[in-house]
This record gives sequence, structure tokens and C-alpha cells, in this order.
Amino acid sequence: MNLFLKGSKMIMGILSGNPQDEPLHYGEVFALWTSLSVAKFRLDSYQVYINHTGDEELRAFLKQVIETSIKPSIKELEEVLLHNDIPVPPTPAERPEADLEQIPVGARFQDAQIAYIVGADIAASVIACGQGVSQSIREDIGLLFAQMGAKKAKDGAALLQITKNKGWLVPPPLHHETKQQ
Repeated sequence: MNLFLKGSKMIMGILSGNPQDEPLHYGEVFALWTSLSVAKFRLDSYQVYINHTGDEELRAFLKQVIETSIKPSIKELEEVLLHNDIPVPPTPAERPEADLEQIPVGARFQDAQIAYIVGADIAASVIACGQGVSQSIREDIGLLFAQMGAKKAKDGAALLQITKNKGWLVPPPLHHETKQQ
């Protein structure tokens, strides 16, 4: 019993005060590193999708997500990891803009495909951010994941509206109330 109390006091000493001075636990490190790795992959992928889309609204959405969601997340995640002496995953080279007409039609992603791929990515990101929040014991890390998840949810709502407006959304069978006979 004394060992438990002594250990608890020791933990309370380590995990009190400024959260940024507290050590990260392995789950937080893994979640941060994985989120950064995925964000860098996402940046690369979205740049490819921009080159493939002919729809200006979808193109503008992708560029906006890169600038307001993905790049800031990369910066924040790198800062936390480097501050804690954790090496960061490599960053792929920026993709140059390509001429859509130079990409053969059969090799192009279709706009609706891009919207579905990005939608699935956003949904997975919201779930991953929720998991990061739930396993964080450092308040600043939990808050970072919560903020990133909120941005993703906002991006998802905007993309849903685009897919509805463009007629790209294929809804599942809709339930309509039936009259009892």
C-alpha cells in the first residue's frame, strides 16, 4: 500500500503544472506521429486530386482544406514532436500543378471519385482525432486532437454540401413512413 501511495505522489509530481513540461506517454507519441505521417500523405494526395479535378468548386475546397486544415496541423504536430525530441516522418516534395488536359481521360480521377475519397478520409480523420483525445492525459495534446477533429468535421460538412449540390451524393435507400393498412 505504501508503495502505491509513494508511486502516486511521484506521478502527481510529474503530471502537475504546465502540461507541456509533462512527458508524453507512448500512446500519445504514436497518435501524434501517426497523425503527422497521415497529414503529410494527405497533403501529397490532395495536391494530386487538385491536378485531376475539373470542378472549380471542388478544386477551391481542396486548396482551402490544404491551407486551413492540413498545413496548420502538420506545423502543430511537428512542433509538439520536435519539442519532445521525437523525430518526425519525412515530408514528400510539393506536387507541381499539372494541366488537366494533359492527363488522359481514362487515367484521371473523376470529380465525384475525388469527393468520395476525400469524404472517406475526412470521416476517418475525425474518428482518429477522437481516439487521440480519448487516450491523451496531457490536456494540450487532447485539445490539439479536439481542435483538429473540429476542423475536419467542418470540412466534412462543407464537402457534403458540395456533393449534394453537384448531384454526386448517392444516398442509401431512404426510409419514408408508411401508412398502416
